[in-house]
Amino acid sequence: MTKESFYNSLKNLNIEVTQNLYERFEIYYENLVSYNEKVNLTAITEKNDVFIKHFLDSVSLLSVCNIKKNSGVIDIGTGAGFPGIPLKIVRDDINLTLVDSLAKRVVFLNQMVELLNLKNTVALHSRAEDLSNKEDFRQQYDYSVSRAVANMPVLLEYVSPFVKVGGQIILLKGSKTKEEIESSKNAIKVLGLKLEKVDKIELFDKVNEHYIVTFSKIKDTAKKYPRNSAQIKKNQL
Repeated sequence: MTKESFYNSLKNLNIEVTQNLYERFEIYYENLVSYNEKVNLTAITEKNDVFIKHFLDSVSLLSVCNIKKNSGVIDIGTGAGFPGIPLKIVRDDINLTLVDSLAKRVVFLNQMVELLNLKNTVALHSRAEDLSNKEDFRQQYDYSVSRAVANMPVLLEYVSPFVKVGGQIILLKGSKTKEEIESSKNAIKVLGLKLEKVDKIELFDKVNEHYIVTFSKIKDTAKKYPRNSAQIKKNQL
């Protein structure tokens, strides 16, 4: 993807283009592909595909979600940093926490934080169910953002405890979004959430469907959630 086409794509998503933006994404791409040779981060490695299916897909939520300036954002199960790092590159004002359960991925994330000079960004090696029960993290964030980590009822149980009442959960989802929302009705009620909206996003990738699903946190999440992973898998909300 050329610099011009990338910038045009960002503009089509109503995202402001700032100085050296493309160059920073190139650094991210080059290190992603290099690190991917020793640790599995992504099956997508061709440059054009990475820029569309990872970078543009990640930041597309900004075209439909108004993330307030200087807000606290947590990305659970971030993997190679999606959507959190692309969001931080284009919105340097946010305070970002990246969380992943695999230590080798967190090593990569910390390398990217340093190389890209991402201020107010921390990468943590932890499981969501452990971290969310710590006072410094439970209901401390304005937004939780996640992309394709798990099916929706499971994902909502993991991420809801991190978000303040009045905050939002933003999920990037694919073609089965409507079915996942239907299966999440009980989880939405139990976890103190409200489904706000579902936005379909158009990218260069016309083959796959892309949706942004936004929930509001309307009341405290009960302290018993999230349950441990075995309980969640055995009996989804």
